[in-house]
Amino acid sequence: MKKRILIYFLLSGILLSAQESLNYQKPSEEILELAEAARTPSIRIDSNGENMVFLYRSSFKNIETLSEKEMRLGGLRINPKTNINSRQNYYNNIKVRLGRNGQETLVTGLPEHGRYANFSWSPNQSMMAFTNTTSNGVELWILTIKDKTVKKITENNLNANTGIPYSWFKNNEALLIKTLSKNKKTLIDTKTAVPTGPTISVSEAGKKAQNRTYQDLLKNKTDEHNFEQLVRSELQKVDLNGNITPWMKNDMYRNISFSPDGNYIMITTIEKPFSYLVPYSRFPSKSNIYNTNGTLVKTVLEVPLIEDLPKGFMSVRKGKRRINWRDDKPATLVWAEALDDGDAEKEVSHRDEVFQLEAPFNSQPKSLFKTINRYAGVEWGNDNTAIAYDYWWNTRNTKTYLINPTNPNVKPKILFDRNYQDRYSDPGNFVTTKNKFGRNVIELINNKAFLIGDGYSNKGKFPFIDEINLKTKATNRLYQSALTNKVEDITMALNLKKGEVLVSIESKNEYPNYYIRNIKKRIAPIPLTHFKNPFKSIQNVSKKIIKYKREDGLELSGTLYLPTDYKAGKKYPMIMWAYPREFKDKSSAGQSTSNSNAFTYPWYGSPIYWVTKGYVVLDDASFPIVGEGNEEPNDTFIKQLVSNAKAAIDAVDDMGYIHRDKVAVGGHSYGAFMTANLLSHSNLFAAGIARSGAYNRTLTPFGFQSEERNYWEAPEIYYNMSPFMHANTMKTPLLLIHGEADNNSGTYPLQSERYFNALKGLGAPVRLVMLPKESHGYAAKESILHMLWEQDQWLEKHLKKQ
Repeated sequence: MKKRILIYFLLSGILLSAQESLNYQKPSEEILELAEAARTPSIRIDSNGENMVFLYRSSFKNIETLSEKEMRLGGLRINPKTNINSRQNYYNNIKVRLGRNGQETLVTGLPEHGRYANFSWSPNQSMMAFTNTTSNGVELWILTIKDKTVKKITENNLNANTGIPYSWFKNNEALLIKTLSKNKKTLIDTKTAVPTGPTISVSEAGKKAQNRTYQDLLKNKTDEHNFEQLVRSELQKVDLNGNITPWMKNDMYRNISFSPDGNYIMITTIEKPFSYLVPYSRFPSKSNIYNTNGTLVKTVLEVPLIEDLPKGFMSVRKGKRRINWRDDKPATLVWAEALDDGDAEKEVSHRDEVFQLEAPFNSQPKSLFKTINRYAGVEWGNDNTAIAYDYWWNTRNTKTYLINPTNPNVKPKILFDRNYQDRYSDPGNFVTTKNKFGRNVIELINNKAFLIGDGYSNKGKFPFIDEINLKTKATNRLYQSALTNKVEDITMALNLKKGEVLVSIESKNEYPNYYIRNIKKRIAPIPLTHFKNPFKSIQNVSKKIIKYKREDGLELSGTLYLPTDYKAGKKYPMIMWAYPREFKDKSSAGQSTSNSNAFTYPWYGSPIYWVTKGYVVLDDASFPIVGEGNEEPNDTFIKQLVSNAKAAIDAVDDMGYIHRDKVAVGGHSYGAFMTANLLSHSNLFAAGIARSGAYNRTLTPFGFQSEERNYWEAPEIYYNMSPFMHANTMKTPLLLIHGEADNNSGTYPLQSERYFNALKGLGAPVRLVMLPKESHGYAAKESILHMLWEQDQWLEKHLKKQ
């Protein structure tokens, strides 16, 4: 092991060389046509399925936008000039349609060159609020649905640095807004600031803080100052005419939540001390209850700095957590408290206890129920009916409980007890309806509830609606999709008494569109939208789900596309794209949720473009990593990884479609990690593409992906799974792509840089492309088109020209 560590440090010192000067490139016309296809709008539909808002935006940002000033503080990425997330996606046009048979109409009054975000219905759904980001700040606008008009109601002084900067008052006549602090101090330029002393961090003996490798953390006192100035806001009340009334003093506001009746507001503020180890969501915080005049009613929660938690994914902090309002009561708070001191390794009969406290919040909390696993939330119904959930990651178990909120002495009844990775047995989600407070609660008719499920099976996807008797647990199927050449999704129930549900229907070459389906009348669904397929050049591409088995008998699957110019009997090169997933049982691991009738959508990160260039594409190939019983999935990670890959290639080769020696593998993030490992531990591939991955697991020593053991508990696992440690065995051409501003936990840009250094130092054929300003996912048009060009050139060179 000492020798291995020495090699690591030697390789870490190798400098990049043979730099190539290259401007942004564009891919070939076949790929460019697909990449630049116009984006269809996003849709907001009211709860009755009547009125619709269509939101339009460009498919890409541009590199100039990504190059605007950005400050990375406490896990946030902020544009300090506009005071909103520097990576915010914006819409640039809005249309409204009234009624199911109406016409889309452009709303009037929109500002020129607007950048719209943070859309939210008013409580009565007659209006929709949204923000517009100008060159200097964020404004609040109101869209009146009936009139199809918009109006600006604030100046560009909103503070959106910690999320949506407004909340609707219950009366639909005003909003509570976060505005920039009038006492905001000047930000300090970290590049020119003169240090006043060193930055010192301290760890007390015996106090463990095993945190993931977060990025964008605070680093020094200058960062602390800037973070505080950017997060501080004043709360003000603004009516629909733009009249503003000061509501609460300047503070570091994080969350604002109105009670269902609108008479109380729970406000959470960020407190000090800050941390250099964890993001702002784990800084100290305080949650207070106020009335609508801004008068303090009660402090309900004070959370200390959370730097040290017991080890394990299921460990939590002590005290109240997940505190929120009960949706079926005017003003009742609900929260959970750990019964195991938050320590997942302790053996207890119940992990959490759930409590409630009614307004005016001066009585003793009442216990509602206990959960066997870790509490995961409640869906409220009425005084006597609610549905609670828990889960336990280590076993993949989840339980669904029927509880009686009025009588805690009634023992919770377990409705479902299942493996949440078992998609074939998923009973679905409970149908909800809006109550008198405008909150979603479980729809109950004669002690019966309703479930909408995806309907996955080994025969395909057939969504369903079940009626469930909550007393007997007996179910009655009211509807199941019978479409065999299309894919249907049940989006929501509009009116079950009438039988009306909102569905989305698509096919291989038909873009998803919304319909009203009546499950009682069984008539043809009524179309609500008419979006056309923007990807005409691949609308008739051959596409099918193939199923095959790996050597241990586990059934795998993938979506196979043949080239658009496919000719029977001819063999083609192939690109396989995948992402490994961990399972605790083979049964769940062998399930498939892919559907050959799903619309073929070539989003920027997919390999589907290459069907236009004469490649067979195997997309979303199954790469399960299974660890049953006491065995963890990663104990045999490499063996299973190679076995998955070999099974996939064997399957397509047996069909006669491909040149077996002309297969490339690719993936993004953990898929990139997979790619590098496959090239290091097998001779199955002619080339690889790895985007934004992590390659040295000693740089993520306190866990990664689904591995919760730390490096010192499982050093051989970390070593064996690290492609960096096996760089000397990697001789296959590898294209590494990484965003220079990657913010994902563990996938520092350093991971690709150091891996490239190691491979180059050992003479491997490798190319490293660092995309300026890009994060873990890529956004700028210039970056994405260049990425596609790089991948196309790599495949042409190493698959077609060999």
